[in-house]
Amino acid sequence: MVTVKEGEDTGYARWTFRLRVPSTALAALEAEWARCRWIWNESCAKSKQTHVWNKSRPERADRRTCGPAQLDKMLTEARTANAWLREGSSVPQQQIIRDFAKSRAKAQKDIKARLPQRQRAGMPKCKKKREADPSLNYTQRGFRLKDGLLYLAGGIALTVVWSRELPRPPSSVRVYRDGIGHWYCSFVVPAEVQPLSGTGSVIGIDWGVKETATTTSDAHDLPHAEHGRKAQAELTRYDQMMARRRPKKGQAASKGYREAKKLRAKTYKKAARQREDTGRKWAKKVVRDHDALAVEDFKPKFLAKSTMAKKAADAAIGATKQALIGMGRKHGRAVYLVHPAHTTMDCAHCDARAKHALPLGMRTYTCTTCGVSSPRDKNSARVMLIRAGLDPAGADGGRPPEALPPEAA
Repeated sequence: MVTVKEGEDTGYARWTFRLRVPSTALAALEAEWARCRWIWNESCAKSKQTHVWNKSRPERADRRTCGPAQLDKMLTEARTANAWLREGSSVPQQQIIRDFAKSRAKAQKDIKARLPQRQRAGMPKCKKKREADPSLNYTQRGFRLKDGLLYLAGGIALTVVWSRELPRPPSSVRVYRDGIGHWYCSFVVPAEVQPLSGTGSVIGIDWGVKETATTTSDAHDLPHAEHGRKAQAELTRYDQMMARRRPKKGQAASKGYREAKKLRAKTYKKAARQREDTGRKWAKKVVRDHDALAVEDFKPKFLAKSTMAKKAADAAIGATKQALIGMGRKHGRAVYLVHPAHTTMDCAHCDARAKHALPLGMRTYTCTTCGVSSPRDKNSARVMLIRAGLDPAGADGGRPPEALPPEAA
């Protein structure tokens, strides 16, 4: 396990704040985004041209590339020939080139690895004027903070709604607008460990759908909050409004359709914020009360194609897990990621394994070897502790030989 000391960097963290955007700054931001969107679409066109050229000429000597160097050259030529582009700052324009190149490289990597189509990252697509929300990235030379204001390259001044102070000077900032029209700035700041006092307690955590998280401590279980289910009636109403006002193909959307779409987005945003708030508060409580955490390294993506997809999405298991790991790193706690193989089949009392996988309807685990019965998820949480070597009765860290060893987060 990797340990971190007080004051030591543990990577980078994002600090996000709301922005107050005056009318003049709003016009400047939208103009800046129009230039960046044009550059992104030109990069998409160049990528397609490169693909067609290479496909028509299989000879290796004539192959073309479309990496960051070629796109930077394209940007330089475009800014030289186009006065409209030169009116904007070169910093966000260069950064959107980097974002495009990174997205394209990820898609090509998945194609080369021959991943199934459903698992591949798609190639970058053109950003439409009425659908793509603005997102501008600025490096350290493209912004500055002074007197509580955020000054961007090009003379754009924005008022930041400071809810807390930044621990260190930021290295970059992203200014973006969400689906309901609110503007935010997200600073990248080096993270530091903020150690908490020791408690001498450890905890095992098992993820599920009936309960978002089941732990070895009854006081720290996380029940399913069902924020999405509570908002479903309102979402259904807005879906019906959009269906009645949906424009015909090729026609612009009406004001009523856009208003219904915005209301629907606000409801989704509220549910997402509630899930995030619930997950972070629970993670803070767990990290504060325990020195070491054995967390199931659960990948909830496969649930998206199951009959439990809607409830699993409402549980936000992936986001809650990331919040727990991030909180553990922030406060210097030991976090072990335990491979989930056979955790529902092993007995936490005698380490025996069931011959067959338990059906989902069977919520009580009964060991055929020692006869001990316990709730299924509680038994799995106890198995996490044993595999991580944190259980006092199994301090040797015994675990099935085919299970991967615990990793320190």
